[in-house]
Amino acid sequence: MTHFDLLLIGTGSGNMFLDDRFSGLNVAIAEEWHFGGTCLNVGCIPTKMFVYPATIAEQAAEANRYNLSTDFHGVDWPALQKRIFDRVDAIESGGRDYRSGDRQPNVSVVAEHVEFVGEKTVRTASGETITADRIVIAAGASPVIPEATGLEPKLVDTDGYPVFTSNSIMRIPQRPERLVIIGSGIIAMEFAHVFAGLGTEVTVIARGPRLLGTIDEEVSTEFTELFERNHTVHRGAEVASYSFDNDQVSVTLRPSGRLGDVDLPAQLDADAVLIATGRTPNTTSLRVGDAGFDILDDARLSVDSRQRVLSQGRPVPGVFALGDISSPHQLKHVANHEAAVVGDNLAVDVAAGAPGSGAEAQLREVNHHAVPGAVFTSPQVAYVGITEEEARRAGHDVSVKVQKYADVAYGWAMADDPGIVKLIADKTTHQILGAHIVGHEASMIVQPLIQAMAFGQRADEVAKRQYWIHPALPEVVENALLGLEFDRN
Repeated sequence: MTHFDLLLIGTGSGNMFLDDRFSGLNVAIAEEWHFGGTCLNVGCIPTKMFVYPATIAEQAAEANRYNLSTDFHGVDWPALQKRIFDRVDAIESGGRDYRSGDRQPNVSVVAEHVEFVGEKTVRTASGETITADRIVIAAGASPVIPEATGLEPKLVDTDGYPVFTSNSIMRIPQRPERLVIIGSGIIAMEFAHVFAGLGTEVTVIARGPRLLGTIDEEVSTEFTELFERNHTVHRGAEVASYSFDNDQVSVTLRPSGRLGDVDLPAQLDADAVLIATGRTPNTTSLRVGDAGFDILDDARLSVDSRQRVLSQGRPVPGVFALGDISSPHQLKHVANHEAAVVGDNLAVDVAAGAPGSGAEAQLREVNHHAVPGAVFTSPQVAYVGITEEEARRAGHDVSVKVQKYADVAYGWAMADDPGIVKLIADKTTHQILGAHIVGHEASMIVQPLIQAMAFGQRADEVAKRQYWIHPALPEVVENALLGLEFDRN
């Protein structure tokens, strides 16, 4: 049995807080996979490095909209991969070397799977037992793989099996000519854009009536309509079975029951299938239930507002969690914020002596207000706050404004490029409750709305008490704000 002052499980955002404040502790870091976690290795960073060239390729192929003669002739897939993963892999190995090398003699890296066998005890895959006074659980989430006849889940993401998740699809040696994507959420839509933009024939299978169905309904409907103009989508469908023939894969579909009777093809043949139906927290593989920790209905580890892990509703002294394994938001920027909170609170805990003895008043609370998100697909989608339906259900007297990109000067410059900004605000308080954008650079122009919500700025003041550059694209946000109607006060 080996004992440590601190055990950190996972090296995504959890690896960020481990700084000089903890140099006096004997620390173990358990990481069975890649250093840097999902975002660096298979998520935010490499996907956006694929999205950008895919967007350029799409623009080249559709430049006749702007009275230009350009063409897209193909992609050097191996060279693209090399450019992306040479950088990503160097960062991963650098992080591993930093934690494993002589520069941090107080840190030991446990490069294997661990699982809980007690409240502060884990066992490694090789059978070693590790105990710690304090534990931070930052083990992330994994792709969901729905069951279907003919599919062997254990073979997904393995060599020679043409069914992939986001964990492996970017590393395949050849770009597929035909790709079936199962799912209609963020991951599915981003990869649909990547592969379609780079020349793959993409077919999307969506169970629900709309794409990106968890965002505001009006905005989701707008996105679905725009996306289907250039992509093959079967909504209200799910995969019934898989069959394999050499390197090819075929799927049969059936109605999901969420869109009534739908006309579906009997079979779809492809070079590859990407399963992109969401990610689930890694609580089961860690066996956190064996530690007595509370688990929520959606498999998340239950934490309080200070990121302390709960057991029977009470904080476990010295045990914290952060990121996708516990957060209601599977977003890197949220995990980074939670890591900062955990780092500060862990430092208070260490300074106090015994685990859990730090003064409650000294501990930071997490801030999950005005959490934004974006989907880097075509067109882009961005959002912050609640939907119109959620606002009405919460009892707000709402003011809603939908502003078209095509109604502002920059929209004219883009040949009346489609897109909308939808704002939801409270008529009495003038506070912005939600902002939802579909269109060019949505992830950028949403930022002033995030700031307004974060700092409690009134919508009318944001619209009128600052300059908006003319004729820049953010004028669509300005006009949306000006279009909101409020009670006088």
